[in-house]
Amino acid sequence: MPAVAGSIESVTLDGRNFAVAADADASRFMGGFTNEQEANGDGSTRQVKTRQPWKIGGVSVEVDDSNDDDTFLQDLMDRTDNYPISVSLASGETYQGTGQITGDAETSTQSQTKPLDMSGPGRLTRQ
Repeated sequence: MPAVAGSIESVTLDGRNFAVAADADASRFMGGFTNEQEANGDGSTRQVKTRQPWKIGGVSVEVDDSNDDDTFLQDLMDRTDNYPISVSLASGETYQGTGQITGDAETSTQSQTKPLDMSGPGRLTRQ
């Protein structure tokens, strides 16, 4: 079976589901290690492994003012603990982790969407 590409269909943040704009080109890093090769004076190298959190970026969620979505999302951003996050892909697969919304998240009144970046400890897991 070929790989299935496409936009993220929805994201669930602490139990609340949000539709994702179909034209959002999201990126995903499963979490784990990134690797570098550092040079030694004799020409050999050593491997440097750096643990990284999982990350999902470029997810533009629909913001419905009648549901008070903007306030809900800001309340999540104000929290100091991690909460459940899951994303459903066009392939039908769903990935989950715990984490936070990261960076700035401003709502566009023209498209009524908010671009979100999310990150958390450990790795994303497939449900």
